[in-house]
Amino acid sequence: MAAPESDSKCLFSLDPYHVSEEFGFILPDPLDKLPAYYQPWMDVALRVPQLMETHELRSHVNKMPLLSSSFLRNHREFRLAHLALSIMTAGYTWQEGEDDPVEMLPCNLAIPFWEVSQRLGLPPILTHADIVLTNWRKKDPEGPLTIENLELLFNFPGGDNSRCFIIVNMLVEMAAVPALKDIPTVINGVRVGDAEAVTRALEVISQSIQDMTDGLKLMHAHVEPSVFYGTLRIVLSGWKDNCCLPNGLVYEGVQTEPMQYSGGSAAQSSVMHCFDELLGVKHEGHGGAFLASMRSYMLPPHRRLIEDISQQPSLKSFVQQQANEELNKAFTHCVTKLLTFRNQHINLVSRFVIIPAARARQIRPQSKGQLISKPPVALERSGTGGSSFMTFLKTVRDETKQTLPPATNEETHQRTERDK
Repeated sequence: MAAPESDSKCLFSLDPYHVSEEFGFILPDPLDKLPAYYQPWMDVALRVPQLMETHELRSHVNKMPLLSSSFLRNHREFRLAHLALSIMTAGYTWQEGEDDPVEMLPCNLAIPFWEVSQRLGLPPILTHADIVLTNWRKKDPEGPLTIENLELLFNFPGGDNSRCFIIVNMLVEMAAVPALKDIPTVINGVRVGDAEAVTRALEVISQSIQDMTDGLKLMHAHVEPSVFYGTLRIVLSGWKDNCCLPNGLVYEGVQTEPMQYSGGSAAQSSVMHCFDELLGVKHEGHGGAFLASMRSYMLPPHRRLIEDISQQPSLKSFVQQQANEELNKAFTHCVTKLLTFRNQHINLVSRFVIIPAARARQIRPQSKGQLISKPPVALERSGTGGSSFMTFLKTVRDETKQTLPPATNEETHQRTERDK
């Protein structure tokens, strides 16, 4: 059914949502320097891995002056400041791993972090928007966006394994860019009843999701599961639904009661939320509530994009109403590719969390590159964002499958099993 004439005249566009034509949700060419006034932050943030290793990070943070955020001048400076403050906060909290997390963030870190977070509309904790979308630069400015030619602005404990983990996630975000650019084509096509335009756009989105899946597979070749599980995963943890910090973390000078925030998580990526809303994938129950809560960890314009996609005429209903075999095939193929991506994610979680957790329980001595000497018990069953990860991921996968027409479910199951 064509949209009302008034709707069709106002084309849906990505322009209001701060989505880059070239980089999607990734911040293009992020800054690597703040005004000189903030050099004390940069001096510590750039040394977080070394200072954590020598157990000196907390003492260095405690010596920092309390700086005002009022001298930050634009969005890019606020993003870099949030990144630097969030890395220091994560390192300060988890310097001793699960054995001795702090229960209070000192005011010289907590107050400016709170101010910067309020300005950006992000929570005062390390998020996907920091670690993946802001924390990058090219080694050769004229070179390609590859693992070999990308480096981090701020490194993490875990060395090259952590660098590759973050960069692979960034490359997955990059692979989504063609799909993001064609979301308006789908929405506008549905509005005016242009099945051909919608079909072509869905084919582009399908290929983009396939490229995301291929990018995700790079994790196997570049990241050692034991280092991710024993080191980086702890640093990414939050203070919500975490038995190590059951009450949360006090932000000194902000409020006297502890606050709870989820750690960095792939569920904070706006990409998958956009796809779910576009394709009509419905998430219910605890998993749906968790995903909804993760939107508060995204930048406000990206949050608005997801919400606005959800308010558009239903693509799924449009496909069902059209007697168009090619359109139905393109829609089914697109959902199938999303299902394949989520199966691949489940496989990664099994290799990078489930198996290392089992091994860590059997082998107590410290492994090379590991932050702590005993298994990270608090993270065995929950993700860094605080979700019960395996149940959650399988539920999300099954809800994606339910979006398919019933007749295609069995065929799709067999195809996704082959694609794993």
